[in-house]
Formats: sequence, C-alpha cells, structure tokens
Amino acid sequence: MNGLKGIHHVTAITSSAEKNYNFFTYVLGMRLVKKTVNQDDIQTYHLFFADDKGSAGTDMTFFDFPGIPKGVHGTNEISKTSFRVPSDAALDYWVKRFDRLEVKHTGIKEQFGKLTLSFVDFDEQHYQLISDEKNNGVKAGTPWQKGPIPLQYAITGLGPIFVRVANFDYFKEMMEKVLLFKEIDQEGSFHLFEVGEGGNGAQVIAEYNAILPQARQGYGTVHHAAFRVEDRSVLEEWIERMASFGFQTSGFVDRFFFASLYARVAPQILFEFATDGPGFMGDEPYETLGEKLSLPPFLEHKREQIEKLVRPIDTVRSTIDFVKE
Repeated sequence: MNGLKGIHHVTAITSSAEKNYNFFTYVLGMRLVKKTVNQDDIQTYHLFFADDKGSAGTDMTFFDFPGIPKGVHGTNEISKTSFRVPSDAALDYWVKRFDRLEVKHTGIKEQFGKLTLSFVDFDEQHYQLISDEKNNGVKAGTPWQKGPIPLQYAITGLGPIFVRVANFDYFKEMMEKVLLFKEIDQEGSFHLFEVGEGGNGAQVIAEYNAILPQARQGYGTVHHAAFRVEDRSVLEEWIERMASFGFQTSGFVDRFFFASLYARVAPQILFEFATDGPGFMGDEPYETLGEKLSLPPFLEHKREQIEKLVRPIDTVRSTIDFVKE
C-alpha cells in the first residue's frame, strides 16, 4: 500500500474573500496562487494561498459561501491550522508583527518540543505558526520571494493539523488502522500522529474533548483537510482502501489542479486525499499567478455566467513592489 505523504492543503470558510485576500497577502505574506470558484457551487470564490510556487503541502484555501452564518468552535471539528516558519527567531519577528498589526495572538508557547505562536484572523479562524528549527521530515516549501515578509522569517508551508474529537478511541483506531498514521507522542489530552517522512508537514494533533458542545460549521471554521498522494494510481488504491473499510466516499473527483477523493472519517471530520500534481501553473505564468479568474476547462464555457455571479476582486500584485518589513 502506498501511504500518505503528508498534508496537502486545508480548506476553510471565510466571511469575506476580499478581507481574506488582504489578510493572507499583506499580513501573512502568503502568495495567492489561484483565484477560482468552488467547482460544486460556482457563485462561491475559492482562493488558494501557498508558497512561491504553489507547491503541494503549502496551500491554505478558502470558500466564501454567500449568506453562511458564523461557525461555532467546539468538539468534532478540524480546529486549527498550522503554518511552518524556518526558526525559533522567526516567531519573535511574528510576535512583533502581530502586535503592530493588531492581530490577536497567545504569545510563544511550546508543544511536543516545538515552539509555536497561535493567532486568529478577523473571522476568529484559528491558526498557529510552528518553528521548523528542530524539525525533521517532509521538506518545507519556498517562501514567496516578492512578498512583504523577510525570507528568513516567511511562511514556508503547512504544519500540523489540529482535530478535536469527542470519541478519541475511534479516531485513533481510524488514523492508525485505516490511514496508517502512528501516534508518536502525547501531552495531556493532545495526541501527536505522524505519517510518511513525518515532521511538521506530515502530522495531525488530535485533542480529546467530550466537554465542549458540538462544533457548527460556518465562516471562521475549517471545511476539510487534505493529505498528499503521489499520483492517480495511488489515489485509486486509496479509493479501494476506504471502500474496503466501509467508508462512503466521493469516488474519483477531477479538480483539474489535482485529483481528489473525499471521505467523512469521523463525525463532522471531512478528509480529502489529493494528488501532488498537476499543480497551479498549467494555466497561468509564474509571474502573474492568481491575478485572473482561473477556471478549469470543464467550467470555461460558463465563464460569462460565473463572472456575473462573483464580484470582481483586484488581486494584481505583479505591479506592486512590496517592501519587506
């Protein structure tokens, strides 16, 4: 069995694609590599923020479903997304940056031997930065070269995904027997799982919590998390594997930028399995990634309709000379 290679992407829900674009571009310094629409709901923007090259394992993506209510954090949810930074010193830089830009944060803390900095955005979506200084495993991505963050401090990809569950015994069994993760550490109610080459880019932190009320999805919460598979042939193996364990799945889904499989693996926990390629540069040049509305070929004939449904967002950055600060 070809195992999972690590984290592919995390997809969350925002109240405002415009505010979301500004926060990730100008505050976090991540590169918008694709401005497209939800392929299952074409009135909804789907924005992809990643590293300089749009590498698998570096992208955080967002839907802005019209009229959706604010989500409620609780148990049975993908509760927090991590972003990797190169060093412990980078976290000191980010504390100062967050203070200056009035981003709410917790200060630097340590978990599982790594320094972290938790923070929230305007929707109270939960994130953390995690230092790669003591990290071994899946290689980090390439920071956005022309972005506003000095390269030695910039975000280089996704770190551990946090999942809060009420039935930990079931979740552990599913992670280990079905998805082939290994539990490698525990701190209190937090359990660290790892897959493939391991390290920050291939970890899930599961929190057992049967006290909080059930989470409710909406803006400010995560929609799903995705894990990397090498190619379509491996994805087909996972389609068969998930079915063999009795999971209801989406079957093969062509997302154009990658191929996918979706399965709800626990109450309210949706996981995706996604191929590393083809990637985000097949329809746009490197210099202007994310600056136009990109549609997969199977939606191109609806471009006129889609452009009337989604309001224009100016995402041109190739003409901006960002000052690294």
